[in-house]
Amino acid sequence: MFNNSSLQKLALGLNNLTGILPSNICQGLPNLRLLYLYANDFSGKMPNVWRFCKELEDLELSFNNFDKGHLPADIGNLIKLQSLYLRSINLEGEIPLSLFNISSLIEINLDGNNLNGTLPREMCNQLPQLEIFTLYGSIPMEIGNLNQLQLLQMGNNSLSGPIPSKVFNISTLVYLHLEQNSFSGMLPSNMGFGLPNLQQIHIYGNKLVGKIPNSISNASNLEIIDLSLNEFSGNIPNSFGNLRALESLVIGGNNLTIDDSLEFNFLTSLTSCRYLKHLEVSKISFQSKLPKSIGNLTLEHFWANSCGINGNIPLEIGNMSNLIGLSLSRNDLNGSIPSTIKGLRKLQSLDLSYNGLQGSIVYELCEIRSLSELNLTNNKLFGVLPTCLGNMTSLRKFDLGSNRLTSTIPSSFWTLKDVLEVNLSSNAIIGNLPPEIKNLRALVSLDLSRNQISSNIPSTISFLTTLETLSLAYNKINGPIPKSFGEMVGLSFLDLSHNLITGVIPKSLESLSYLKYINLSYNRLQGEIPHGGPFKKFNSQSFMHNEALCGSPYLLVPPCDKQIWKKSKTKMILIICISSIIVVLGIFAIACIILQMQKRKKVEIPLEKDSSTNLGLLRRLSYSELVQATNGFSESNLLGRGGFGSVYQGMLSSGKMVAIKVLDLKLEATSRSFDAECNAMRNLRHRNLVEIITSCSNVNFKSLVMEFMSNGSLEKWLYSNNHCLGFLQRLNIMIDVASALEYLHHGSSIPVVHCDLKPSNVLLDENMVAHVGDFGISKLLDEGHSKAHTQTLATIGYVAPEYGSKGVVSIKGDVYSYGIMLMETFTGKKPTSEMFSEELTLKIWISESMQNSIMEVVDCNLVSQHGKEIQDILVHVSSILALALRCCEDLPEARVSMTHVTASLIKIKTLFI
Repeated sequence: MFNNSSLQKLALGLNNLTGILPSNICQGLPNLRLLYLYANDFSGKMPNVWRFCKELEDLELSFNNFDKGHLPADIGNLIKLQSLYLRSINLEGEIPLSLFNISSLIEINLDGNNLNGTLPREMCNQLPQLEIFTLYGSIPMEIGNLNQLQLLQMGNNSLSGPIPSKVFNISTLVYLHLEQNSFSGMLPSNMGFGLPNLQQIHIYGNKLVGKIPNSISNASNLEIIDLSLNEFSGNIPNSFGNLRALESLVIGGNNLTIDDSLEFNFLTSLTSCRYLKHLEVSKISFQSKLPKSIGNLTLEHFWANSCGINGNIPLEIGNMSNLIGLSLSRNDLNGSIPSTIKGLRKLQSLDLSYNGLQGSIVYELCEIRSLSELNLTNNKLFGVLPTCLGNMTSLRKFDLGSNRLTSTIPSSFWTLKDVLEVNLSSNAIIGNLPPEIKNLRALVSLDLSRNQISSNIPSTISFLTTLETLSLAYNKINGPIPKSFGEMVGLSFLDLSHNLITGVIPKSLESLSYLKYINLSYNRLQGEIPHGGPFKKFNSQSFMHNEALCGSPYLLVPPCDKQIWKKSKTKMILIICISSIIVVLGIFAIACIILQMQKRKKVEIPLEKDSSTNLGLLRRLSYSELVQATNGFSESNLLGRGGFGSVYQGMLSSGKMVAIKVLDLKLEATSRSFDAECNAMRNLRHRNLVEIITSCSNVNFKSLVMEFMSNGSLEKWLYSNNHCLGFLQRLNIMIDVASALEYLHHGSSIPVVHCDLKPSNVLLDENMVAHVGDFGISKLLDEGHSKAHTQTLATIGYVAPEYGSKGVVSIKGDVYSYGIMLMETFTGKKPTSEMFSEELTLKIWISESMQNSIMEVVDCNLVSQHGKEIQDILVHVSSILALALRCCEDLPEARVSMTHVTASLIKIKTLFI
């Protein structure tokens, strides 16, 4: 293929080709004019097309996996090149000046690389025919010289400063894409006069201020306008109505208002735009009613959330027969849902949530057979659920939570076999759950909590094998938990708390491998709490306030064996016999151990008796064994140094890899640190805590032998150039840490306060599961005490205010430290970063960004890794950072518990997946 002198076009794009391209790919193709190899998986060095492809006019190598490299100066040899596309192929360094000697160039696209430096000013003078231009860097004023430019695409970069006014004087411009940058300043007041051919303008996601110029309507060919997510202010121009070709107008997320003093206002003006299909004005201040003229709009999608719209929904809304999506959420609408809504025959999504709507659910809603998503949550709707719900066979998401509905769930509802999500929580619904619930085979989420549902849970609920979230909390459900629950293999969230449920917890629930959260508290359950499968990680909060549950001590319930052993004299006799045998064997074993120890005393350093003997661990290792395991505590085995000593990697004689923490005995606090860690870890067992395997202690040497974590610390993964964590990885790690803290605070017999939570103390195993370690300054809170005092200093930046000022130690201090670490994990900024001071802290920085642009604080590695998908992730990052701020309240009592944190993060993960 690469030896054909007559070949002029080679197009192999959009395939799954792999391997390394020949460096001299064009040497045997002297007449090649077009080379398209985009969207494959080629690796190795980028081919040297610059030297041999002298006739090349179109070059497209985008979206491959070439090695990192520079764009060579030889590119200037391609003197006939018209189109150059090198997107996302790991280019780095500066752009060579020789590129701008190719006067024939019409299209340049270097998007998605790591090019740096500034754009040479000579570019604009040397490329008079340029039509398409996309790269990282600044925009020179000379861009106005490109008098044949038709498409300017510089979106999703890191550009800043004002948009040069000359951009708006390029009369040939058809497409303008400057979205997702950091442009600031104002749009020129005459911007529309110089753009007679402009059809699309996308400048959303910047920091532009000032008014939207009225002159924009002079760009009369505009079809798509997206100015959203900026900081524009003032009234929305009524001149938008003059754009007769307008199809899409997106201006939400600004500080704009509507001048309602004019009879012919903004919305009314848009009735002249007969092709307008998409209108998004969310978070713009209406502070008025919807005009009746809205019925004359030809829209397919209308979003006006959080606009302060008040009054009734006008009857004329039923005339918007083309509507597919309508969202008026989080406004001040009142009155009833108009019956004319049945005129929206094409409607697929209706969101009227978080308003003050009253009255009953109108039957006319059932006539919209195409409706897929219905959200009426958080209103004041009352009355019964209509029986016609069964006719809405297209329904996939059904949310009527937090209203005042009083009725049973109609039997017809259980015929909606394709519904995915159902939320009827926080109403006053009565009746029971019928066996027909099994018909909802596609159901993923069911929330019927905080109602008056009674009777028992039907065993047929097990047919819902796709169900992930089930909440029946705060009802009057009685009877047992069906054993068939164990067949609901997809279940990850289960809340049956605050009911009248009796019987035992079925052991079949141990088979629910995806179960992350369970709450069975405030019922009448009895018998043994299962301890296998997912139950290994649940704590006492999941089972409290029941009648007679028993199980492991860390669940704060009595042990089961005492009740079982008293059932018969025969069992008692058998136990006595077995115990006697065990005692005899034990005495014999102890004698053997004593003899062995006497032999070993001659070759081992004598060990002192200390707190580590209470660990209940395996046999302690001798000093000589540790020396051998670490090659004499060699620097090559050193994993790191901390406040109380060093940690080495070691290989035991058994072949087991371990981490050995050797304490520095020169420090006064070392002995206390050793005792604290031994004392804290004595009875703690959790999958997300670093396991201490054994210890070695004498007068001159103290060490702990711990489980080895092959992937190092979270700090390494956050700040090393050789490592990168995705969104889900970070979320999983922080869920693991939250689970560990929840166990320390609420799951152990005596609450444990870690006191020094930070990324360097979170270690990752080979499966990237997080384990909390380093309990050197931890505190045990005795029963009846929620606080203690300390003179030991934790790490600056992570310390709660009451810890740093008064030395007060409580579990709420750990919550604060966790909140800081949660912020750090998703922003990539340490609380001790140079950018922070007394006036600006990590906490204040994030708090202010929540009100402006969350994009500013998200870790740049996370942004670059997810690319265009970052918009889908931002809503979850926002929820995570809001939760982190709740963890970091100044007053300890205002902070949330780790139980709440764990549940919240699991919910965020469920929504993300």
